[in-house]
Amino acid sequence: MSAKDQEIAKKVIEGVGGESNVSSVFHCATRLRFKLKDTAKADKEGLNNTPGVVTVVESGGQFQVVIGNNVPEVFKGIMDQTSLKDAESADKAEESGEKGSWLNRAVDMISSIFSPLLGALAGAGVLKGLVALFLVMGWISEDSGTYLILNAASDSVFTFLPIFLAITSSRRFKTNMFVSVAIAGALVYPAIAAAQSAGTALNFFGIPIVLVTYTSTVIPVILAVWVQSYVEKFFASFVHQSVKNILVPMLTLLVVVPLTFLAFGPVGNIISEGLASGYTWLYNLSPIVAGLIAGGFWQVFVIFGVHWGFVPIMLSNLGTIGYDTMLPMLAAPVLAQAGALFGIFLKAKNRDLKALSGSATLAGIFGITEPGIYGITLKYKKPFILACISGAVGAAIIGAGGGRAISFALPSVLAIPAYVGTGFATTVIGIVVAFALAALLNLFLFKEPVAEANANHAPAKTSDGQPAAARVEEAVTTPAESLLKKEIIVSPLEGAIQALDTLPDPAFSSGAMGQGIVVDPTSGHLTSPAAGTVTTVFPTGHAIGITTDGGAQLLIHVGVNTVRLKGQFFDKKVKEGDRVEVGQLLLEFDLEQIKAAGYVTATPVIVTNSAEYLDVLKSTESAAKNGDYLLSTVV
Repeated sequence: MSAKDQEIAKKVIEGVGGESNVSSVFHCATRLRFKLKDTAKADKEGLNNTPGVVTVVESGGQFQVVIGNNVPEVFKGIMDQTSLKDAESADKAEESGEKGSWLNRAVDMISSIFSPLLGALAGAGVLKGLVALFLVMGWISEDSGTYLILNAASDSVFTFLPIFLAITSSRRFKTNMFVSVAIAGALVYPAIAAAQSAGTALNFFGIPIVLVTYTSTVIPVILAVWVQSYVEKFFASFVHQSVKNILVPMLTLLVVVPLTFLAFGPVGNIISEGLASGYTWLYNLSPIVAGLIAGGFWQVFVIFGVHWGFVPIMLSNLGTIGYDTMLPMLAAPVLAQAGALFGIFLKAKNRDLKALSGSATLAGIFGITEPGIYGITLKYKKPFILACISGAVGAAIIGAGGGRAISFALPSVLAIPAYVGTGFATTVIGIVVAFALAALLNLFLFKEPVAEANANHAPAKTSDGQPAAARVEEAVTTPAESLLKKEIIVSPLEGAIQALDTLPDPAFSSGAMGQGIVVDPTSGHLTSPAAGTVTTVFPTGHAIGITTDGGAQLLIHVGVNTVRLKGQFFDKKVKEGDRVEVGQLLLEFDLEQIKAAGYVTATPVIVTNSAEYLDVLKSTESAAKNGDYLLSTVV
């Protein structure tokens, strides 16, 4: 975890009113989801302006801080800096002073139970789709060992889903996790499953048991663990401490497991089948209308974080009827948002808007739409509406064609293998139509604000003779700055600008060290490219590391293999820990002597933590002076 993630975590904690104001916190794919004791103490505006935070949403009784793809690292930073516990954080929602409406509590409960599982469910779902595709293509056969192993890998999560849900439910209801797993294990125990398959009549002390299939089910185990939380507390209240660790789990299993088979299991199964049947009934009324509604409003549900309420329905459909028709329809609105961003990318004149829309397009194609929605489409309103319309059209096509998902997978191009089977061709057509229609509508109808279209980076020279550093400052204080959060890095040297891959050093040219650019110097005066702190000064003086105030970690390496000079021809002007400002002299070196010694002097300027940014933009100029625009990091 980087220092930048730690800093974001610190700012987020401060922004939500401090650790003492947090009842619970957990995260999903892109958001930190807080349950706050007093939302009035949170600084929503301040968080919205915090570098690294995309936006803040209040919905479903939660204070949601949208971070993006690096949310796990920021979440870990919060765990490291507070006494909040990962295993307990999602369980504390009920401790909040204000519990909110039943709908808020339901959404909060569902999201806290399913969020930790999404990665495994989505990954296994895509693999399951690929296995089905391999069978259709004839690449493997059902009687082969390859199929057996791959099918086991992809199907295990769904077959033993009650066990996975027992783990997350135990955290949510604050009960013994291993007892919860034991209860879930009883539901999918091989002998029980065999008895159900054979139709064997069972009873418990003369009371008949209605056996149902519990593999892949959702609601029965959640009900069982919820009841367990009360039963466990009851026994713990009077069992003596000396035998509590043995007797409380035993008594809990003795009570909850039979009750689950006798009551909670069948009732939960009826609820699951009811949800699946209710959705199927609505779908059968008109698949096209179902698609129009699902495709048109799905991203609205995502914005408010209430889309979690549909996850049990999808899983219930997969468990009871073997497929789901909602999942493929939801791929259309996701790809429509990506299409809208792509249309803006093609049309935008502003460099920052083009860079952000390009990066967000790629993220959207792979299912992460929040950065693009909050950063662009929702900001300008019309692109979001056009994307919703396009998503509705695409989903209606998928609905009309009877598209089905054979496994759970987060909507994206990666999920396409999960749609193999009935309606597959129509599903692909619907996804393509949603993306293309949104792109075309935005290409022709989106109007970029004139101020932003004209706002670009500072030119190399100005007619009024302003200093280069002043030109950069002027360049970044444009209306485009409200579009994204960025930091300008100026040139530390005067010389020709070259692409990083032209450098005769694979460690740098391959991009392994991070993104950046090369300056081939014409003078030996190296100045600071940004305000920050000197973190590294190599003893030989040939390289300097700086952490900027914005969190970028820069490495300036004078020449190739110049470490062999052992400090000859280099004169260091700063030391580690020094505070530096833009344009401050860091190093002087004898350019001609270094060249005479046979060394390449082309100097890479690298952002070593490039992976933490949406993009690192580079100057398109052929040359620069000290202080001219060189790079900008985009978050």
